[in-house]
Order: sequence, then C-alpha cells, then structure tokens
Amino acid sequence: MAAARDSAIAHDLDDVRVVDLLHLAPGALNAILEEETEVWRSSLDWDFRSSAGLVRHFHDVRALSGAALLVGGTPAGYSYHVSEEHKGLIGDLFLMRRFNSPARQMLLLRAVLDQLVAVPGVSRIESQLMMLDAPRLADLPMRRYVHVFPRLFLELNLRSFNLPPSAAARGFTISNWSESRHDEAAAMLADAYRDHIDSDINDQYRSPAGARRFLGNIIQYPGCGSFFRPGSFIALSTHSGAVVGLSLSSLIAPDVGHITQLCVAPSVRARGLGYELLRRSLEALARAGCRSASLTVTAANASALQLYERAGFLRRASFSAHVWEGF
Repeated sequence: MAAARDSAIAHDLDDVRVVDLLHLAPGALNAILEEETEVWRSSLDWDFRSSAGLVRHFHDVRALSGAALLVGGTPAGYSYHVSEEHKGLIGDLFLMRRFNSPARQMLLLRAVLDQLVAVPGVSRIESQLMMLDAPRLADLPMRRYVHVFPRLFLELNLRSFNLPPSAAARGFTISNWSESRHDEAAAMLADAYRDHIDSDINDQYRSPAGARRFLGNIIQYPGCGSFFRPGSFIALSTHSGAVVGLSLSSLIAPDVGHITQLCVAPSVRARGLGYELLRRSLEALARAGCRSASLTVTAANASALQLYERAGFLRRASFSAHVWEGF
C-alpha cells in the first residue's frame, strides 16, 4: 500500500515545478487570484477582492516573497510569506481546483518553509491557511518541528437576531472602540492571553508590544476584513476606569460581518461581559444590514466555543493553525 501511495504521489508531481514568485511576470497570478476570490466567496461568504488586490499589486511591483507552483509551465498556485525579527508568517497558499492535490499543496508549502528557514534570524514560522486541505501530520514538511492546532470557522444567521442583554454584566461602561485606548487594550489583551493556547498559535499575544501590533493589523489592514467601528466596543471598569474587555468586528463582505477579536481581562471573567460585548457587536452588524456574522476559534478553547454556540453560532468550516519552531 505504501509503495502504491508513493507511486501515486510521484505521478502527481510529474511536470510540476516550484519557482520563486519573482520569476513570474506581472499579471501571472491573475487567473489564480480570480479563482481564489470565488472560492472564498462560495465557501466562507468572504469578499477576498481587497486581499487579492494587495497580492496582485505587491507581486507586480516585485515586492512579494514566496513561491509559485507550475504545472506544465502554467502557474497553478502560489504562496507568499512575510518575516520580521525572529518570526516568519505564511500569509496564504492556494492552488487552482484543476491542479490541486495534497501532494502539490505540500510541495508548495515546503518551498515557502525553505525560503523562511533561510531568512537570517527566523526561528519560528506561523500559518493559518484556511484554503489548505487538512494534511496528515506525517505529510507535513518539517514535521519534527511542527505543532498543529485545529480551528473552527463559525457562522451566525443575523436575519432573526434576538440575543437579550446580559443581566449579569454590571459594573462596566461599554463604548465604541477608541484609538486613545489602544495601548491599554493591548496590555489587557496580553494579560488575557497569558498561558492561553492562542498565544501558542500567535506569539503577538505574549506581550503588550506584540498585542499592539496585532490590534493595529486588525484595524488598518484588510486581512480580517474592513474594520467596522460601529460594531467594535471597549469595556471599562466603572470602579477603576481600566480597560477590561473588547470586541472588534469587521465587514468581510458588504452584508457579512466578522468578529475579529473578543476577550475580557482575567479579573472579570464569568460575569457576563464577554457575552454582552459579543451581543453588542452582533447587534450593530445586524442593524447595519448584515445577514450573517462569522468568527474563528481554536477547537480546544472550550469556554469560548461554549459562548459562541450559546449565542447561536454553527460550524461552517474547519482548518488548522501550524507553528514550526526549534528548527
């Protein structure tokens, strides 16, 4: 059986090459990005056009690091990455349907991992590739160094939204997000995720400085949709005035919202604040005409998953976060 499987993989990789993205001419990714945009729309109700536009722009000006997979000389897929200080981040990986296979996905993933390992100073690589088919651990490149974290994509129908306010969430002042509270929110975020599984997935959660960059990315860039200020809230302790919770949302399509971040300080957990922040974000999205809202959650985060399911979220898709470290 193993020999037959190896033979099938070898055949699947016939006439396949991986090249640096810099070797592709401007416009060579257009057909791939058009198909990827349609896949994001059909599978997740996600308008990928802004993200595709950025990929297209940076590739065409020769400023995108990554690899492309060619089948018979035709561009069939791509993956790009960024790096800063000690960490590399694989931003995306996608293969067109007619060329797609697990073996080809792993070949492309291996290429970008090799590129990142060669970057001086990089000792950790993170990815959350929602278009990657769930690979077997044994098939993952550099499997000695990889940690896999199953994650879920959840969705809520907002057409009949009717969550009641929390009677338990007392002692808090909730208002719309304000940049004046950015640093305080980042410090609270780092405190909330201390020793949490999500800080194993994204090391920006481990320090106030990293959390500040994380919040800035959510607000400024389209990777998680277009920031939706009317549906983004911050909670202060009525007693101390300290930031104790936040819920940030975005629009991933004109009529689809997304909860990009929800957390509360450890000192105020189990008092209904997380529910109330989530409820207000969802209410604002529904009021703005969104027909649905989505979010992602780590499958092992039982308390968060329980909250989302209690609010009515259902599972639409699953994917994995991967972290390579110690290589």
